[in-house]
Amino acid sequence: MASHRKPRTRSHSTAPALGITTAALASVSLLAQSAGAAPAAAAKPKPSIEEVQKKVDDLYREAGSATERYNKAKEDTSTQRKKVDGLLDQVATRTEKLNESRRTLGNYAAAQYREGTLSSTATLLLADDPQSYFDQNHLMATLTGREGKAVADYRVQQKAAAEKRGEAARSLATLTGKQASLRSSKETVQSKLAEARQLLSRMTAEEKARLAALEKKKQAEAKRKAAKLAQEQAAAEQKRKAAEKAAANSDSSTGSSTGTGAGSSTSSGKAAQALAFARAQIGKPYVWGATGPSSYDCSGLTQAAWKAAGVDLPRTTWDQVKVGTRIATKDLRPGDLVFFYDDISHVGMYIGNGMMIHAPKPGAYVREESIFYMPVYGSVRPG
Repeated sequence: MASHRKPRTRSHSTAPALGITTAALASVSLLAQSAGAAPAAAAKPKPSIEEVQKKVDDLYREAGSATERYNKAKEDTSTQRKKVDGLLDQVATRTEKLNESRRTLGNYAAAQYREGTLSSTATLLLADDPQSYFDQNHLMATLTGREGKAVADYRVQQKAAAEKRGEAARSLATLTGKQASLRSSKETVQSKLAEARQLLSRMTAEEKARLAALEKKKQAEAKRKAAKLAQEQAAAEQKRKAAEKAAANSDSSTGSSTGTGAGSSTSSGKAAQALAFARAQIGKPYVWGATGPSSYDCSGLTQAAWKAAGVDLPRTTWDQVKVGTRIATKDLRPGDLVFFYDDISHVGMYIGNGMMIHAPKPGAYVREESIFYMPVYGSVRPG
């Protein structure tokens, strides 16, 4: 029997519609994937030359600060080691005195043993706890005068030796802590310098040329400021001399005579010696932690220069800035020390005309440079 169902007719629009839908979905999927991948694929923007320069300068400054911590820790370690050595010598001396007291008591005990009696002296020496036995009230009453003196001396030497051993042990513990600080500061310096070298090594030749141009511009600006300071100081010196001349003329007209002291622009004899030493070091390499004679760091150079003039300066910039008279920048004289950065991590020696001699940084040499190359913290006149 024939079917009464109406035969289905094939739709001719299904395939095209499906194709459009598939294409649309594919497009949406690709857009979604693209949107999701965009942040991950976006490369970190390369720092500008100015940013690299600032980063490198910051790393060198931080390395300089770590160098001063290293210098301080090294100095403290050396001082502490000398203290420990001295205490150990004292311990040895006290131990020898204790042994002498023990031998004296031993002689008394031996004599008494030969006589067939075991006195309190011998009992004291043979006791498990001599101090406890000694503290018994009846002991001193049973001893002769010489024995009593020997026992008293033994007790004094025993206590002194114990105190010195304790002091030496504490001093050794302090030394261990300072040595740990020394190692930590050394590692920090090395880490900062390695990071700076790595930044510079990744630069292309063109980028290095641009960095050199920025450096040249920075130095030119620093020299301009130095020249301005030199003019201001020269004008102030002329004004001072004119005032001295006027005062001398006034004194001569009244019949009085006054001597004229050294001008503010002249350096003292010691300052001249320190400056001459510093000039002789120009061209020697900067090496962090070095104090000469073949290489220096910044504070090592200033310390050595003033030592040549007979003035002992502390080792670090943080201590050197506390020695002498504080001086305003406009009043600087040759030989004065100029300190830089808020953390006082660098120092140079003023030579006049806004210039200084200093040991700049790793990879550089002792040289003359404008004091305005770095931000000035303050200045000091030693001696």
